[in-house]
Amino acid sequence: MRLLPELGPVRDRVGEAIFSRVAGPEGPANRARIHGSPGPRWFGPDRPVRRVHGDASMFTGGLAALLLQSLHPLAMAAVAGHSGFRGDPWGRLQRTSTFLAVTTYGPADSAQEACDRVRAVHDTVRGTAADGRSYAAADPHLLCWVHIAEVDCFLRAHQRYGAHPLDAAGCDGYVADMARIATALGVPDPPADRAGLDRRLAEYRDELRATPEARDTARFLLLRPPVPLLARLPYAVVAANAVSLLPDWASRELRLPRITVAEDLCVRPLGTAVTAGIRWAMAPSRARVQAGGVRP
Repeated sequence: MRLLPELGPVRDRVGEAIFSRVAGPEGPANRARIHGSPGPRWFGPDRPVRRVHGDASMFTGGLAALLLQSLHPLAMAAVAGHSGFRGDPWGRLQRTSTFLAVTTYGPADSAQEACDRVRAVHDTVRGTAADGRSYAAADPHLLCWVHIAEVDCFLRAHQRYGAHPLDAAGCDGYVADMARIATALGVPDPPADRAGLDRRLAEYRDELRATPEARDTARFLLLRPPVPLLARLPYAVVAANAVSLLPDWASRELRLPRITVAEDLCVRPLGTAVTAGIRWAMAPSRARVQAGGVRP
């Protein structure tokens, strides 16, 4: 369907507003550098990771991943003690989105440098959780949990809300692509297909529970988000759909109410509509292509 001429400027304004929030003030320069720099990439243009990470479903998948990751008490303690996400939630989002963009689309040397920087930060993050156990962000076991929770949520969101869901081989390919990044971050033997991902998730189940910090984080992300007033309604839809992506046991642990009928009749259709709206707003336009780069 061709875009009505009078809607083009509206779409560009909305798209740039979303992009500036997600990518930060350096977003346009980072975008041009990531996509415009010459050299080999970790992933070719036909790889599943590019399809998944370039789709608007990542907004829902990313929020679901934060909720699921919080259910490991040691991972949650590390985030609560060191990430500063409450004081600068947008900054943390912008750093994460830039990392994903560099490793997914950027030159191989830039992708490796991004992973090395993250590993250097992880080496400094250590402490003691409320239950007396020590934690270290560089612990391979914790790194693996954070990785598989993220991969699972990104993939689930894409399969439910993505413009072009993957087939079975594509899902395996996405898990394998993400394993390449995980290895560079220090995760030993990350799962390389969907079946392996499901098995690894199950292996962590006995370690997972909602701490007071995890429930407080869920309330912050879902009920008190630092978003502009005009964005509250679409954000609420994204948040509700992020919760709907979680396993039932995870939403129960976080004390997040769910009604199956409401999810089927209201939450998911609204999620599809809002995701389509974000996708429309962030689609390439002639002005943005001429400005250099169109992807997040």
